[in-house]
Amino acid sequence: MSNPLPSVPPPRPTAIPVDAPSSTWDRITSWVSENKALVYTIAGVAVVVTGAGTIYYLNSDSRSKSESSPKLSKKERRKRKEAERKAAEPREISPATSQPKTAAVESEEELPEVDETSVLSLTAAQREQYAAKLKQAGNRAYGDKAYNKAIRFYSQAILCKPDPVFYSNRAACYSALSEWDKVVDDTTAAIAMDPEYIKAINRRATAYEHQKKYSEALLDFTASCIIDNFKNESTAQAVERLLKVFAEHRAKEMMASRPAKLPSPIFVGNYLQSFRQKPRPAGLVDDIELDPETGKGQLQIGLRGLEMKTGDGYEVARQAFEKAFELGDLGEYEALAHNLRGTMRTLMGNHADAIDDFDKSIALDPGMIQSYIKRASISLELGQPGKADEEFAAALEQSKDDPDLYYHRAQASFIKGDLAEAQKDYQKSIDLDKEFIFSHIQLGVTQYKMGSIASSMASFRRCIKNFPKVPDVYNYYGELLLDQGNFSEAVEKFDTAMDLEKQSKPMGMNVLPLINKALALFQWKQDFNEAEQLCQKALIFDPECDIAVATMAQLLLQQNKVTEALKYFERAAELARTEGEIVNALSYAEATRTQVQVTEKYPKLATKLAGGGGGPPGFGMGR
Repeated sequence: MSNPLPSVPPPRPTAIPVDAPSSTWDRITSWVSENKALVYTIAGVAVVVTGAGTIYYLNSDSRSKSESSPKLSKKERRKRKEAERKAAEPREISPATSQPKTAAVESEEELPEVDETSVLSLTAAQREQYAAKLKQAGNRAYGDKAYNKAIRFYSQAILCKPDPVFYSNRAACYSALSEWDKVVDDTTAAIAMDPEYIKAINRRATAYEHQKKYSEALLDFTASCIIDNFKNESTAQAVERLLKVFAEHRAKEMMASRPAKLPSPIFVGNYLQSFRQKPRPAGLVDDIELDPETGKGQLQIGLRGLEMKTGDGYEVARQAFEKAFELGDLGEYEALAHNLRGTMRTLMGNHADAIDDFDKSIALDPGMIQSYIKRASISLELGQPGKADEEFAAALEQSKDDPDLYYHRAQASFIKGDLAEAQKDYQKSIDLDKEFIFSHIQLGVTQYKMGSIASSMASFRRCIKNFPKVPDVYNYYGELLLDQGNFSEAVEKFDTAMDLEKQSKPMGMNVLPLINKALALFQWKQDFNEAEQLCQKALIFDPECDIAVATMAQLLLQQNKVTEALKYFERAAELARTEGEIVNALSYAEATRTQVQVTEKYPKLATKLAGGGGGPPGFGMGR
């Protein structure tokens, strides 16, 4: 299948890592969009489970990575409240259909009085007749909001005839009185009699949500979605809401308990390489042997670690930059030291401390443009594009000829969808420094996004001519070819990129070409086996590659291997860098776990999950 060009695909994740997903991930998103029924099956959400340099979306949510849900308008709140009210109404009665007292079939005096003893003397026909009358009386009382009276009538009806409708209607009364334990008891009794009684299931789910039993509520709402053939939008919204609530709660727990840790080496390497490399300061080169028990010596060790371009090297660098401040005496390198420590803190998602470092770096050296850019990247990651624009403007006051400044401002414009401004800044970055390959690559992608396909292809052909040994050129050119359905040539480009990665970076390879090839083979030949093997190979090279983990999860889910997919979604949450990324990974993991639980609890629904029980068109893999 052909996929639309990704909405935000920088060819190399930039100094704005979380706000800049690669087109690899947008291709995964297209699987979700094109097979939406599969997404609804696992919980009614469209979640992009992403990795380094990416963000997640919940049902096309504008930016759900770490921000709270957007506030609902008054109209939307009224609609939601009305939907919840209707869900709480007893079956076969609503305010529009309830009978006024003057039209009552039976007066209260004429209604039979039934208790546990007297009901034993009634014939089967009398019980049936009495139950119907008592139910009608209960419905009228409910319509009049006389909930305790309605409860009494439904209770007597139940004595005459234990019926799931009577239990569910009584649960509606308890719901109106916020007696959630009793709601759960009555709806459970109703569901035991009629396992696919949607109104009772939804009513119990609502009670569980009020009790903050989010997993139980999610299970019921998900089952309701499947039973109802995914037709009820309010139920799907309830699932989405619960997933977010559950995931946010768990994410906070994880963030509070997890140790400080850098993300995947690929993520770190891509972030660092989005800046033009600068030589080490003269006093920190290896020709000069500095005492490691001094701050300057630790800076030297840290810079050496960055140059290793491996996970171990990056961790050495992180610890060294922290220790440099413990030892002190940084002298003329203090501004640089704050920039470097702030960089590593940014990568770990420690925004507040990172901003503090960049503030101090700029105060010591206002001309350190990278500190403005990195501070802008945090603003974008926190959903504050206006503040990021202010950072770029402040940087321009210091320097109008820094190519990194224009490149990263272009990236910000690209993310916001202002492609004309992005194209202008990419070109300005190239004019100032023609040797930085990523400006050329991203210019080509921007041209493609703007519909100038011929110009884009020409840009990539020039890149191959001028940068024949750079794997990224082939990788992202391959992605554009894949988008056009040119599978054979795309796979060829991914193979070339991988060969060049092995030659140039044997100790710290970027495995994105492997993952892209996996996706290409899936789209081209539906070759799940080869796609999975390629992802597994990527995980051998980089066990913490969250992109490979999430791709594996999606591939398994596409094959309805839900239990296996769940393990990878949970791993994606473990590898996520920020609280927002954890929230979205956990949302998908919990949705997948719920699917497993639904099939166990409601075995008859398994056929619908497998695409054979009247699910919506396109469900399952038989597309």
